[in-house]
Amino acid sequence: MLVILMEDRVLPPCQVCQGCLLADRNGQPRWHHGKLDCGHAVGKLSDKHPNRYECMMGFSIADID
Repeated sequence: MLVILMEDRVLPPCQVCQGCLLADRNGQPRWHHGKLDCGHAVGKLSDKHPNRYECMMGFSIADID
């Protein structure tokens, strides 16, 4: 599940991506085959942390279970 990481909270993508021109027609990030198409990977902090990405709009995104 993808989540948007803010400074003091975690938000579902529908609250942030809804108005983004790069989002899919459901207002979700373009996520295909384990790859964020509307952003790029920024690396993990450690093996215990989820994969992190940065969208083209500058938001941090994490792939959590």
